Amino acid sequence: MSALNTARSTAFIRLRQEGRTDEVARRLVEAIELGLFAEGQQLPSESELALQLGVATVTLREALVVLRQRGLIETRRGRNGGSFVCAPVELPEALLLQRLKDISGPDLRDLGDEHMAISGTAARLAAQRSSPEQHARIAQHIDALHSAQTRQARHRADARFHIEVAAAAQSLRLTNAEMRLQSEVGELLWLDAIGGKDVSLVEQEHRAILQAMVNNDVVLAGALAEAHVMRGIKRLIGLRLELLAEGDETA
Repeated sequence: MSALNTARSTAFIRLRQEGRTDEVARRLVEAIELGLFAEGQQLPSESELALQLGVATVTLREALVVLRQRGLIETRRGRNGGSFVCAPVELPEALLLQRLKDISGPDLRDLGDEHMAISGTAARLAAQRSSPEQHARIAQHIDALHSAQTRQARHRADARFHIEVAAAAQSLRLTNAEMRLQSEVGELLWLDAIGGKDVSLVEQEHRAILQAMVNNDVVLAGALAEAHVMRGIKRLIGLRLELLAEGDETA
């Protein structure tokens, strides 16, 4: 199974039987926003998606309504009809800055703690379990980050690196958790306000994590991944404090 298919199957990891429409919609939104489905690509059929998620078809249909309302998919009728992924829309930086301001300090710190735990554990397990083929696929996402020209493209390449490291750890739960975190906070890390156009440091950190995995260095891989996440969260905390201070000055 390819890394892309692995990530997609993780997006559709079965929910609890009481899985609600908003949870189904969240999983699908994550998969689309993180680039697991390409623009114009057709989603699996409603019956197939409902089966993969372990929910009723009516719940899946309600979730697809949410995606259509958000402009993430369009539904085409007829013989070759179905749900197709729309072109991604990059959110205005002002909207992302407001989102960052709305996150409380303790919540942002907790997000960082959770992300360090997930990414660090995934890197350690990947250093033990990953294959040369997986290393090559992870390296492709580092190269994609190097050549990315937009905030959305940088976010996707960065997110896919972390998701594929978790997939290389051979843990569906870790991969699903990484996807959720990347969807929740990942795009904020590429705000121009914290140097989102300068990818060189992140690229170097990614390559160092990958090299530790290739060398089967469990301790170093985990430590590098945790430090990488911590630096990103610290930048966000610093920016949030600046935004709040600016708001106080203009009040």
